Amino acid sequence: MTDATAEATRTVEEIAQEFTDLCRQGEFDEAGAKYWSDNVVSLEPGGGDMARCEGRQAVQAKGEWWSNAHETHGFEVGQPVVNDNQFMVNFKMDVTNKESGMRMQMDEQALYTVDDGKIVEERFFYPAPPQG
Repeated sequence: MTDATAEATRTVEEIAQEFTDLCRQGEFDEAGAKYWSDNVVSLEPGGGDMARCEGRQAVQAKGEWWSNAHETHGFEVGQPVVNDNQFMVNFKMDVTNKESGMRMQMDEQALYTVDDGKIVEERFFYPAPPQG
């Protein structure tokens, strides 16, 4: 069995747990590298440059932008909740925006859609951050 075949035969529950475990360890980039499809779409609420990113490279670049724009003081990753070919995870983050210096407590839900053993869409839900 090839690695690609093995990935495709994993259940959504297994993918959700492994992806979440990597995130819980702070291995967000590794989780994406392992589970994003080449054509993954990432959707954020609101407008702006990062509202819709398409393709592994664009989503990876969005993650790099986030890491460079924020100082992370702490984070929590909840247990995944699976429904058919999707799973949802709660992320809580304590971050400071480096440009504004504003420290924020973020609480967001992420909905991931899986097809053929890979995440094909990630969609984030959260209130608009405070302006200031």
